[in-house]
Amino acid sequence: MISEILFLEYLSYLLDGDKKKCTAIVAHLMEEGTDLKVIYKDLFQRSLYQVGKMWENNRICVATEHVATSITECLMNYVSVPPDVTEQKKNKVVITCAPKEFHQVGAKMVANIFEHNGWDTFFVGANTPTTELLKLLDEKKPHLLAVSVTFYLNVLKLLELISTVRDNNPKLPIIVGGQALAKEKSEILNKFKEVTYICSLKDLENFTVNFNSVTNRQ
Repeated sequence: MISEILFLEYLSYLLDGDKKKCTAIVAHLMEEGTDLKVIYKDLFQRSLYQVGKMWENNRICVATEHVATSITECLMNYVSVPPDVTEQKKNKVVITCAPKEFHQVGAKMVANIFEHNGWDTFFVGANTPTTELLKLLDEKKPHLLAVSVTFYLNVLKLLELISTVRDNNPKLPIIVGGQALAKEKSEILNKFKEVTYICSLKDLENFTVNFNSVTNRQ
C-alpha cells in the first residue's frame, strides 16, 4: 500500500523531472518490501495516467510528459527482478505496440510482469513494422502475443494488426491492453477469436499465472 501523501510527493518530483528524488522514493519502497506489482500499479501506472490527463488538458507541455515517461522507464528497469537464467522457461510471449503507437511504457510493464512470472519474453516495443513482427513470430513461435494501445486513434491500426497476425497465425492467442480500449470499448475485439482484453495489471498477473491451465482446457 502506497500512501496518498507519498504518491503526491512522487508525482510532484516526476513533474519536476527530478529523477534522483523519484528514485529515492522507489528505493525506499523496495527497502520496505513493497510488492513489485504495487509499485507498478499504484505508483508508476497511476502517476503516468495523471501525467497523461494533465497533458490532455494542456496543464503541462509535451516535453514534461516525455521526461516523466523517460524517468518511469528508467525506474522500471531499476526495480526489475533479474531473470533466473537457470530456470527452464515453459511459455514464450512476444510483446509489441499497435502500429503508430509510440507510447511503450505500458508494454514494458507487461513485459516485466511476464518475465517476473517465469515467461520467456521478447519485447519488441513501439512502432515495429507489421512485416517484421510477423517474421519474429515465425522465428520465435511464441505461445502468446501481447499488444499495447494507448490512444483511441490507433485502434483501427490495432484491428488491422490483429487481422494480419490472425491470417498468418490462426491459433495464436492474443491479449490486448491499454487505455484506448477502456470503459467497454474493448467490445470491438469480440469479432476475433482467441483475443482477450486485459484491463488491469492484476488481471494480467492472473492471466500469466493461469495461462497453462486455461489453454489446456481448450
